[in-house]
Amino acid sequence: MPGDGSTSKVSRWDQHGREHVVRVERAAGRRTIRCDTCGWRQGAQFLPWLKAEQHLTEAHQATVDPTAPRQSSRRRPLPGGR
Repeated sequence: MPGDGSTSKVSRWDQHGREHVVRVERAAGRRTIRCDTCGWRQGAQFLPWLKAEQHLTEAHQATVDPTAPRQSSRRRPLPGGR
């Protein structure tokens, strides 16, 4: 059956620059999410990628999406011209 045995991943970085990865595995029509960092696993019938993002945020404080466009590192001037 097409699509069985496939794996995708959700990765985020924490404030220390470490990458954390949760893999979404699909086998025999079931999805399982598994964290490479801590070994946490959970079955996920609906929204597995959202659950993966929630785990990364709550368990590892990993919120920086490496695929998102980077914001400018320039700071706004302080009021009063400082």
